[in-house]
Amino acid sequence: MQSIWNGAISFGLVSIPVKLANATVSHAVSFRQIHTEDGGRIRYRKVCELEEKEVPSSEIGKGFEDADGSIVPITEEDLASLPLPTTRTIDIVAFVESERIDPLQMGNAYYLMVNGAPAAKPYALLREALRRSERVAIAKFALRGRERLGMLRVVDDVIAMHTLHWPDEIRSPEEAAPETDVTVRDAELDLADALMDTLGDVDLDSLHDDYREAVEEMVTAKVEGREPAPEKEPAQGEGTVIDLMSALESSVREAKRSRGEGEGEDAEEEDGQKGGEKGKEAEVTSLSSRRKTGSRAKSSGGSGSGAKKKSAPAKKKASSGSGSGKSTASSSRAKSGTGRSSTAKKTASSGSGTKKTASSSTTKKKTASSRKRSA
Repeated sequence: MQSIWNGAISFGLVSIPVKLANATVSHAVSFRQIHTEDGGRIRYRKVCELEEKEVPSSEIGKGFEDADGSIVPITEEDLASLPLPTTRTIDIVAFVESERIDPLQMGNAYYLMVNGAPAAKPYALLREALRRSERVAIAKFALRGRERLGMLRVVDDVIAMHTLHWPDEIRSPEEAAPETDVTVRDAELDLADALMDTLGDVDLDSLHDDYREAVEEMVTAKVEGREPAPEKEPAQGEGTVIDLMSALESSVREAKRSRGEGEGEDAEEEDGQKGGEKGKEAEVTSLSSRRKTGSRAKSSGGSGSGAKKKSAPAKKKASSGSGSGKSTASSSRAKSGTGRSSTAKKTASSGSGTKKTASSSTTKKKTASSRKRSA
């Protein structure tokens, strides 16, 4: 691991020679600026405004621009004469709880490596002291020509250092807060909590830069002279949440579906609702038709064929319902309908028998009256 700074950690009277190395590396794809007409590189050249010519790096120095626009030259000797005790020293000034460090203050991360075998013992001593105390060290150090604030903490078996912004460099968040007062209901908070619980934890090592991978694939395809694979466009939101509760509920269902949770429950509930609607429709239609059929058969004494024809559609509707339980219920209802139709048959037949009896009695009366007249 390449070091970018050599110095020592000052821990009271203990001095620990260390080297500073970057703890992070950027994998972002970098591009060059080109002339779009001919593909030529666009380069920046350092040109003196007075002489209008390019100046080599050896002739470039530092200067401070005053309020009136004039430049005050600053030499390396001027900077070296300033009292900067942390030029080659990471001076620990305090040990505090990590909760006191606002993440807004944290900047770049570095690893502190021992510089030589004699530094291993005091290095391990400071590392274990930090680990056991569960605190972090606040230190001052100089890097790239300016004094900085840093935080030392333990990462596995290494002491890591994070640069910290000075307290007066942190801007107040008041200007970024919403200007209007917003009231959040308990029901909305409950749904938000449910969404957080559904999303759950994540393995941070599994996260990766999808955009960088897409850029690399696109560049590789252009180098190989082929068309890159089309990427699926993400769903674009409308930008305005019309119903916050509906959006939260939909988010919870989508999160469960993406994690493979609750699919069986949702499907069972949906099927139950659909089946209930179908069963309800079949029940209302079939019972009303059967009752009308039975009442008409009893009142009018019609033939049983009409009851049969009207009970047949009820059977079909009952049998069209889904599920074994619904089929059983429908078949039992169909049987009851058949019983009613057969009752209608008996009533109709008894009615016809009554008519026959009445006609025979009328014939007997006519015969008796004719006998009396002849006598």
